[in-house]
Order: sequence, then structure tokens, then C-alpha cells
Amino acid sequence: MSTARTVRWSRVDSPGIEHCHLETTAVEVNAESVVVALRGDVRFGLYYRLTCDVTWRIRDAEIRIVGKPRSLKLISDGDGHWRDQGGSLLSELDGCIDIDISATPFTNTLPIKRLNLKPGQSAELSMVYIAVPDLTPRKVKQRYTCLESNHLYRYEGLDSGFAADVVVDEDGLIVDYPGIFSRTV
Repeated sequence: MSTARTVRWSRVDSPGIEHCHLETTAVEVNAESVVVALRGDVRFGLYYRLTCDVTWRIRDAEIRIVGKPRSLKLISDGDGHWRDQGGSLLSELDGCIDIDISATPFTNTLPIKRLNLKPGQSAELSMVYIAVPDLTPRKVKQRYTCLESNHLYRYEGLDSGFAADVVVDEDGLIVDYPGIFSRTV
């Protein structure tokens, strides 16, 4: 059995919109999305496709800036080991299960769904962080804390000091990321 859902987010802090199609099957979760936004003075179009297993562990990520030669393909074994598209091991990313693409709120869903935290529980994670538009992956520390089950989570970027309380729907998809993203559909 397969289920599909389309969501859209708009940027609150600058011009931008995202259109994301999510499909869940008995064996995997696929997200395919287009983001059109502005980062500083740079306008960009971003395409990404993510494949996760049914436990929401990322297995494959394809990310590219539309109209630019720069793209990124990452492959994960789901246990914290990553390879690039040529098969070379990316040992600097060891221990990361999840991915965080700076231009989208969707990637916050991955640890929220995977961890299934109860109110008051938190988890500190090593994440593959991908800044857009440069697409250079790096390892960062983040923390997720469940404030209200299936509704409210605190996100903390432990390396940056940034924190936000994000509202999610029953599927773990961001509804409101205060000051940054708001879901429109």
C-alpha cells in the first residue's frame, strides 16, 4: 500500500516557497521537492530527492542547484556511514543518521519521525548539515526535545546556538517554524 501527500511551505523571513511531494510505501519513504528562495543576495532554485527506509533513516540523497553544475549525491547505510556518488567513504560524516538541508523544513521531520520521542524526552544527534546554495556537507550537533507529543518540538543547533519551538502535524511535518517557515498547504 502506498500513500502520497503534497505540502507547501513559504518563507517567513525572506521571499521563498517549497513544493514537496511525499510518498510512503511498505518499504520506503520518498520525498521530492523544489525550493525557490533567496539567501542573502543569492536567488536560487533547489531540487532534492530523499529516500528513507520505513524507520525514517536516510538511505539516499540527491541535491542540486537548478542551472548550476554543483550537485550532491549522498548514500547512507542507515547506520551512520556515508558515501559520495563515486562510492568513496565520507568518514567525516560517521555517526550521522539524519540529514539537514538548510533551505527546507522537511528534513526536521526525519529525526522527529525516527526518534518518536515522548513529552520531556530529548535526543542529541550528529547530523549531516547541508548549507544552501553551496551544498557542502558537514557534521553538526543538534538536539530535539518533545514538548507536546505529535505537536510541538524544540529544535536546537548546538554548534550555532540557534533554537526554535516547531509545530508539527500528526505526520511529523512542520506546520510552523517560527520566523522562518510556515506551511501553506
